[in-house]
Amino acid sequence: MPVGMIDAQAIRQRWDDVGSKLDERRRRLFAAAEVRSAGRGGLEAVAKITGFARSTLGRGLKQLDAPPFASGRVRHEGGGRHTLVSQDASLLDNLRRVLEPATLGDPMRPLLWISKSHDKLAAALQKMGHTISAVSVKRLLPNHTLNGLRVPSSTVPDVRLV
Repeated sequence: MPVGMIDAQAIRQRWDDVGSKLDERRRRLFAAAEVRSAGRGGLEAVAKITGFARSTLGRGLKQLDAPPFASGRVRHEGGGRHTLVSQDASLLDNLRRVLEPATLGDPMRPLLWISKSHDKLAAALQKMGHTISAVSVKRLLPNHTLNGLRVPSSTVPDVRLV
């Protein structure tokens, strides 16, 4: 039903069909384009339909006029969550200390086993004062080396947790 000159039903249909399926930045830009095309009163109507705050739609309107982000980026450079390693300098050293006694296998071969689960590794790091989960430990392992050899995560097919 049109409210004044704004066809809220058409905006809702476009939002349900397309806008709600986009990533964070594209949803904001899509909603801002709807505000712009609706004209006067569009900000209130689109905010009600999408559930976005008026300030979010205002940022979207500014981004419509700004140059595009680099290809494949959703946020500005430096935006988003920082890595655990950049926030906690001692994390990798402590992970190495926890892994060394739990690593099995021939040190001359690239295949090594880890005798502790991701949960147990995370618990040991938490006792050392780190804020880390088992999922984060799993993400760190493929990038970790032990005495020059790569210690892969359990997601790699040739690694076995004992």
